[in-house]
Amino acid sequence: MKDILVDNNIAKNFCNPLDEEYKKFIKWLFHEGSLVITKQLIVEYQSSCASSGSITNVMAIIDKQQKEGRLNFLSSGDLRSFKFKPKDERRLHSNKKDRSHIKAVLLSKRKFAVSRDRFFRADVNSFPGYSARAEARPEDIPYSV
Repeated sequence: MKDILVDNNIAKNFCNPLDEEYKKFIKWLFHEGSLVITKQLIVEYQSSCASSGSITNVMAIIDKQQKEGRLNFLSSGDLRSFKFKPKDERRLHSNKKDRSHIKAVLLSKRKFAVSRDRFFRADVNSFPGYSARAEARPEDIPYSV
């Protein structure tokens, strides 16, 4: 499974992408890739693009992947079962609401994420015991291999 977590600060711009790299990334997500999602991410996605009729909005991608069995959905139970060690949690600098996103990346198959949030990226990239990777732009991650 070629999975990747896409933070809402990236996904909200899928409706009308101008950047060629994002067009390639969206095409890959639509035809090959697998989104790592949680209930919290779905709520965030819906709040930012629910009114969009664009065929490239993230909810359309989720729908297609779900129909094709490519969606990597992590349940609330999956996230609750992943416990941060107190010393590891103290090292985190991202928002508390992003903790479930960090868990989702660490529980995913490939442990890749795309986000504009530098604190989230730093927390994912430096989380002890995991070889996870988060970047600001999709072309900085080997998502298609």
